[in-house]
Amino acid sequence: MKTILIRFSVCLLSIGLVSCSSDPKITRIDPSETTDLSGSWNDSDARKVSETVIPDCLSHPWVQDHTRETGKKPVVVVGTIRNKTYEHITTDTFVNDLQRALVNAGTVSVVARDDIKAQLRQEKYDQANFVSEETMKEMGKEIGADFMLFGSINAIQDQIKGKKTMFYQIDLELIDIETNEKVWLSQPAKIKKIIKRPKFGL
Repeated sequence: MKTILIRFSVCLLSIGLVSCSSDPKITRIDPSETTDLSGSWNDSDARKVSETVIPDCLSHPWVQDHTRETGKKPVVVVGTIRNKTYEHITTDTFVNDLQRALVNAGTVSVVARDDIKAQLRQEKYDQANFVSEETMKEMGKEIGADFMLFGSINAIQDQIKGKKTMFYQIDLELIDIETNEKVWLSQPAKIKKIIKRPKFGL
């Protein structure tokens, strides 16, 4: 009987240890801290690229040329950022980082993209029918963009045994909406990562 009780106790202890070891360990970190678990494109990559390319974009003559000719800051809208990689990349995060960098620079104005504009127009339509004239926002007073920013994310993967290289190239271009003139082409933003997998795992 004593032996049975000892074995039963050992079993319970073993189950408890397995249960404890399988619980996830969660550590909170600074969102701005670089994290790279898989080597795939991530939020840190998007943020770092936007912080590099936008200052370069705004340092070129098109900003001063437009301001001198019109007396106003250029108005920019961010267009399509194409994911040309084999990965599932949520480009909205990258677009938001680009917009944030443009707005924070203060040298250009940034207007909403198509999906947001559709909601705003619906709101103005609703206001025209249901809101008092004193607070109603009128149609036809949107600010038209002067320039549109386009881009693409490309990737090349090279792999052998437990070692893999990920190479990303991000190309952006700014186009005059009225003339279709390309006023700025980015130097390709490049990110290269080496991922080594352990030969043996638990």
